[in-house]
Amino acid sequence: MTHRLFEGKDHASAYQKYRFTPPEELNNIILQYLSKKKGQPHVLAVDLGCGTGQNSHLLAPHFQEVVGIDISECQLEEARAVPGYPNITYRRGTAEDLPFPDCSVDLLTAASAAHWFDQSRFLAEASRVLKPRGCVALLGFSDLNTRLHYQDCGERLNQIYEEVRQVLLPYTSNRVTVSEGKLEELYSAIPFPDKERIDSVQVKSSISVRNLVGFIETWSMFQIYKKKDPKAADELLLKTQKRFLEEMGVMSPDTEIEQEMEYFCVLASKPG
Repeated sequence: MTHRLFEGKDHASAYQKYRFTPPEELNNIILQYLSKKKGQPHVLAVDLGCGTGQNSHLLAPHFQEVVGIDISECQLEEARAVPGYPNITYRRGTAEDLPFPDCSVDLLTAASAAHWFDQSRFLAEASRVLKPRGCVALLGFSDLNTRLHYQDCGERLNQIYEEVRQVLLPYTSNRVTVSEGKLEELYSAIPFPDKERIDSVQVKSSISVRNLVGFIETWSMFQIYKKKDPKAADELLLKTQKRFLEEMGVMSPDTEIEQEMEYFCVLASKPG
């Protein structure tokens, strides 16, 4: 069964504002893998659980057509509102029932979404819709290994971040645990002999305190907590921002800190 935790309008709006675009380094690895396994031309990429379209935009310059699929109409409305590439279209649907003919898709990808899929049904659909030598690329990040740096107070910032995670731990879906395990079970279940996993791509970037707190707001466990106790959830965000700023000795939530994240990717190619 597809999990439905990201459909609300407020959640979709937060996703559009604060969710990270996957790193170019990982996008290049995926494109090189596809070129090696299937070769040109790159005609159709399908971005599953596309949310508000960050990953779809990364793919667009490299394919004739990109289709983003998501179960949430609110997420898709946000995606369609972003000006971008004319070769991207967005459709409501699920990873377990894809609206494409047999052997028609070059790349089937999902960014921080595959842990929500029904594993066996998704893999059956992947086998059906991919062209011979077409590829699956499932990417995500391990938030357990996120590290924050600002002058000499990085460890305290990491401690604050971890304390927020602990508050939200009781509201964490077991599917999030699958993602933190870097999709190990799904990787094992992929029926294609030609497959590989990249366990660690370290990416450093700058992020404002405001956007870091906004990112926390996009977490599924935060949204579950907010449904249970909206006042406490809002207070958690305000308190967290205040603690970050006090620790850093600054006033502005637009102050930027360095964030180091660990991404991973599962790659597989359908037999020719």
